[in-house]
Amino acid sequence: MITADAAGTWTLGDHLVNRMGFGSMRLTPDPDRAVAIRVLRRAVELGVNHIDTAAFYFSPGGILGTGSGPARYATELIREALSPYDPSLFLATKVGPGVLPSGEFESATTPERLRAQVEENLRRLAVDRLDLVNLRLTARSGSVADRVAALAAMRDEGLIRHLGISNATLDQVNEAATIAPVICVQNSYALDLRRDAHMPAALASRGIAFVPFFAIAGPNREEGATTTHADAVREIAAAHHATPHQVRLAWTLHQGENVLAIPGTGDVSHLEQNIAAGALHLTPDDLARLA
Repeated sequence: MITADAAGTWTLGDHLVNRMGFGSMRLTPDPDRAVAIRVLRRAVELGVNHIDTAAFYFSPGGILGTGSGPARYATELIREALSPYDPSLFLATKVGPGVLPSGEFESATTPERLRAQVEENLRRLAVDRLDLVNLRLTARSGSVADRVAALAAMRDEGLIRHLGISNATLDQVNEAATIAPVICVQNSYALDLRRDAHMPAALASRGIAFVPFFAIAGPNREEGATTTHADAVREIAAAHHATPHQVRLAWTLHQGENVLAIPGTGDVSHLEQNIAAGALHLTPDDLARLA
């Protein structure tokens, strides 16, 4: 069985992680919590040591807007499956978007609301300090200084180890980095979603990781894995005895040594296929066709 280390490693902050990680957003729709527990434990068995999550990943009523039954939070599923956490495990979360007790969505901008979201993540994950908090922006314009400063203050308190930024432009990354070290940028990016194609190289020279989301979904975004694949993707997949989704993930990892993949799923067999994509080596001709 291919394990996550086949994708290689990157030092994220002060932590060595396998470049093939796991995104937890799709864990929550299934009302059977045992399914999510199996997926998480299998991911760790296969060497995944970088898990991405957020307190607003929950069903029903969360960002996916699906599911039934009692609320299932990805952060709490992670806690149930993996706590006490192995020291090798790196948990990344995000703040900014959130859900108020009333059920309304919010975009936290004040120190008070950002602190409330940080504390919610601490509580649901049952940790004293968060490995990484990404400031998830809802607008790719305007200053991020006040929000980054608020998170930096919480880092100084010991509530957060490292900071990152998500859905950001390079100008916003640069502004954030003048306030506190930024160890990663988490933006949407895929074969057919290339708005930030300049980011991997621009960040690599500064030792900053680029962590794409929607690598498998592409323009489908929250709707899930795309079933629309270009002929080149299908033909390359067939040549490598792989699936089109594995080609999409392999292409993602080929964009730079600082690129970390975090494909998400609520299915063990899909998880294993995603991790196996880390061993798929695309040829220069493959990459030229995909470009």
